[in-house]
Amino acid sequence: MLLESKLPDIGITIFTIMSKLASDTGAINLSQGFPDFEVDPRLIELVNKHMSAGRNQYAPMQGVASLRQALAEKTKKLYGATIDPDTQITVTSGATEALFSAITAVVQPRQQVLVIEPAFDSYVPAILLNQGEPVFVKLTWPGYKIDWDRVIDSITPKTRAIILNSPHNPTGTVLADEDIDALKMLVERNDLIIISDEVYEHIIFDTMIHHSMLRYPELAARSMVISSFGKTYHTTGWKIGYCIAPPELTVEFQKVHQFLTFSANTPIQHAYADIMQHEELYLKLGAFYQEKRDLFLDLLSTSRFKPLDCKGTYFIMLDYSEISREPDTEFARRMTRQYGVAAIPPSVFYHDDTDNSVLRFCFAKKDKTLEKAARKLCAI
Repeated sequence: MLLESKLPDIGITIFTIMSKLASDTGAINLSQGFPDFEVDPRLIELVNKHMSAGRNQYAPMQGVASLRQALAEKTKKLYGATIDPDTQITVTSGATEALFSAITAVVQPRQQVLVIEPAFDSYVPAILLNQGEPVFVKLTWPGYKIDWDRVIDSITPKTRAIILNSPHNPTGTVLADEDIDALKMLVERNDLIIISDEVYEHIIFDTMIHHSMLRYPELAARSMVISSFGKTYHTTGWKIGYCIAPPELTVEFQKVHQFLTFSANTPIQHAYADIMQHEELYLKLGAFYQEKRDLFLDLLSTSRFKPLDCKGTYFIMLDYSEISREPDTEFARRMTRQYGVAAIPPSVFYHDDTDNSVLRFCFAKKDKTLEKAARKLCAI
């Protein structure tokens, strides 16, 4: 069979590769970003309750009404934004589907999309499948900050959108006040749509705030804000996300969404709507993960790894330059096989494989898992 690939330069995702290698070798998997602890039993009970109550058929395409209402109320409390649950919220089959729908809805062939690197690996394939052109702007090294002068220099008449991610995967950095000021000036002078990946919105540390696009009316008016229940409720396998956008963008978003998955899992949506009434579960999430970050850092204090600053997400970047001069992809594989800990090499998140001799480690794990992993890492 002769088949011309639409993604000829893209292979199997690094998450699949490293997780399989961890499984094959029996290594501790700190590569793929999923918790190894249990889901809140109340949430399991709620899913069972709604399944037993017969809520097992298609949900509305936009999402279950009670869940959209709960999201609107939470958005008002956290960010001060008044959102219409009927015209501005879409529940999706995970944040990855939401990202694909958003990019597909707004990017026309030959239009450009600014991608801040290192970038989560689903952004660029979605742009390419829609015949758009990714334009790459690297975060500064070693601080991983956005160089807004470089962003401005990258804008052309063909620029349609910019993809932002804060808290940022893989670096753990977050947007600051000066970033928001620069972004406001940028969109004031250029007709850009913001696709804002905010799936780690509740995992932020050291008394910092999450600068959601929804906090700022002039940014919210041109933003498609995407988040995830999986990161908030430790349920990554349930694959439920959502997009909040102005009505005119939501219309176009839903045109795509309805032909991708149409609707997301019905009883789980009802369960999330119920569990959201327990606000402490997301309000205290940052403190929960900050304890794990601090524990992991303390456990690694005698290692030869040098931690980079981590202000959000459940990932931390560790500099291994004093240990090895190997490329990060080679060192990550050898570390998995030889020392029994799997991590992600961040060069795969750059279009040109930029390698800064760091690895990304996930600390969304039980304390005993982190302790065991740290002993192995300290032995390197």
